[in-house]
Amino acid sequence: MVIQQPSGQIKLTNVSIVKLKKAKKRFEIACYQNKVQDYRKGIENDLDEVLQIHQVFINVSKGQVASKDDLLGSFDSTDLDSIIKEILTKGEMPLSDKERQTMMNKINNEMLTIISAKCINPKSKKRYPPSMIHKALQELKFRVVVNKAAKLQALEAIKVLIASQIIPISRARMRVKVSIDLNGNSETIEKVSALMMGPVVNETISIWSCTALIDPVAYRALVDLCNGKGVLEVLDMAVIDS
Repeated sequence: MVIQQPSGQIKLTNVSIVKLKKAKKRFEIACYQNKVQDYRKGIENDLDEVLQIHQVFINVSKGQVASKDDLLGSFDSTDLDSIIKEILTKGEMPLSDKERQTMMNKINNEMLTIISAKCINPKSKKRYPPSMIHKALQELKFRVVVNKAAKLQALEAIKVLIASQIIPISRARMRVKVSIDLNGNSETIEKVSALMMGPVVNETISIWSCTALIDPVAYRALVDLCNGKGVLEVLDMAVIDS
């Protein structure tokens, strides 16, 4: 006698599971672990490359597929792609101790590399090696977490390091070039100039152009000022010798 697998059950093995609890129900998707991280970083956008099976489950290990009523009741939709994307973005992925340690090491190394590239010793104008940054963060008891991008954690760590000055450290300045139409933009040019350090200005009959250093925290303000009025170019993300 052949025993039929119950309807709504799919058996999977050797999977990484991303879980999300919503409206008091738990939903799961079966994925390739490394691809989940690539998706969250924006490196991988093809769901078929991330998922082991294009399906939403109530319980992956038991092969219990989520019904349309379950999906509609919790997500107000039965569109699998949109639901899967939400689970991928917001869900948790339990890891074994070995997987967690490997992931922690990878994120920590990426974070330290980013900090080393973006920061300098303001006295020597030199970058710190990742090993020295790591030691400083250990003394400050800064904790790396698995479920947050290395870049975001690097920015948080930079704020902590600068605030504590456990080592002399500051953000390296950026070198930018701004070009703005002179006609009717005198106020904008004045505001842009106030953010510039050591500006080199060139003007034609119609265009005001300036190359200068800026504090990285001023970059967003420059973007807003230039929006629709000029062109902002980043010439160097981190100027070491200024």
